[in-house]
Amino acid sequence: MTAATPFVTPVTLRQHGVRLEPLAPSHEAGLRAAAADGELWKIRVTSVPEPQDTRAYIDTALQMRADGHRFAFAVVDEASGTVLGSTSYHDIVPVIRRVEIGYTWYRQSVQRTHVNTTCKLLMMGHAFDTLGCAVVGWRTDNFNFASQRAIERLGARRDGVIRHHALRRDGTVRDTVMYSMTAGEWPEAKAQLLYLLKQRTQH
Repeated sequence: MTAATPFVTPVTLRQHGVRLEPLAPSHEAGLRAAAADGELWKIRVTSVPEPQDTRAYIDTALQMRADGHRFAFAVVDEASGTVLGSTSYHDIVPVIRRVEIGYTWYRQSVQRTHVNTTCKLLMMGHAFDTLGCAVVGWRTDNFNFASQRAIERLGARRDGVIRHHALRRDGTVRDTVMYSMTAGEWPEAKAQLLYLLKQRTQH
């Protein structure tokens, strides 16, 4: 990695019929349809764009990518080409080899399926095994209990709570729950995720 080469470079990751590909303007219609599956923008503890804001959401992600702070993926069903949602590496700090995984959301019809586990396995594997990260972090709204449970199922440890930390879409200010996993914890977490994925994809 040189000064001219970003820490996270474009890559497409795939497993179990799920493909993570760099988010691009061509995903606009697919993302809008994914968000409409469950009207996800109405959930106050998520970052899902409203339909008319989908292009701006992509433009913001691409600008953050250019600035080196975030790398966003579209989550795509390999068989049909349907966009299932989006997820990102963010708060990328190359000097300490740290990334966080977030800005994650999926159309309602694939929630509580193997999709999230597959995406996290792909992103954690790429972060630890390819990028050589020392730590991967997560952050979530203190009232997003489903997200907290999902992060804990990955094997991440709860670091603590940052109070009065970020603005929600409804204008209220959230506390942020922080989690992390170190490179030394990854092999055990990977084994557990592979086991969970096997259970989910056998049915």
